[in-house]
Amino acid sequence: MKNGILLQNGAETRHTIQNEPTLIHDTALTLFEQAKGSHAWDHTLRVCELCRQIGPQEGADMAVLISAAYLHDIGRAYEDATNGSVCHAKKGAALAIPIVAGLPFDDGQKKNIIHSIRSHRFRDDRAPESIEAKVLFDADKLDSIGAVGIARAFLFAGEVGARLHNPDVDVHKTQAYSADDTGYREYQLKLRHIKERILTPTGKKLAMARHAYMVQFFEHFLEEYEAKR
Repeated sequence: MKNGILLQNGAETRHTIQNEPTLIHDTALTLFEQAKGSHAWDHTLRVCELCRQIGPQEGADMAVLISAAYLHDIGRAYEDATNGSVCHAKKGAALAIPIVAGLPFDDGQKKNIIHSIRSHRFRDDRAPESIEAKVLFDADKLDSIGAVGIARAFLFAGEVGARLHNPDVDVHKTQAYSADDTGYREYQLKLRHIKERILTPTGKKLAMARHAYMVQFFEHFLEEYEAKR
């Protein structure tokens, strides 16, 4: 085995790369040691599983897609450490270049993996162009809504020291990574808009139920916060 890729008579084989890119999985895992809970390895594994559900329906190159999914958040710890001044998608794409370079993909596939990582972020002007990039974008966003998405929003709020809720502020005038960066703020500024940003037909179907559940939760949340339920 060389660099995690199985060898047969000196030739590289795609023995595992077609469905489970073992090298990328293992390499990516080592880059999550400093990751916080809201964007930890379990998030990556859920995104990979969603890619496996969506990708075949959309005709994606699954080797490219799963490779990009494993690597999509490897730059996240850098963004968190700088309170958002580093773009984790841009950093992750840069970190992924040497990882992907030695893999048994053609140049187009390698560029597609890097593009998919670079364009997966919601708050970015780099639009996904390939079907693999679009599926990864959708899978990542689907894990940001619904029950898990709600839980992750409040987990992130706890990580940055935010309060549970602040009804006395206009969330559109608050700052990220501050005491007002609450789960409700994330819902208002991002999560409730995700359904309209989903790119693939399969992703749109999956988003519908998650969105409906999330809307109902935050309606109940506000009522309970004010002790009206």
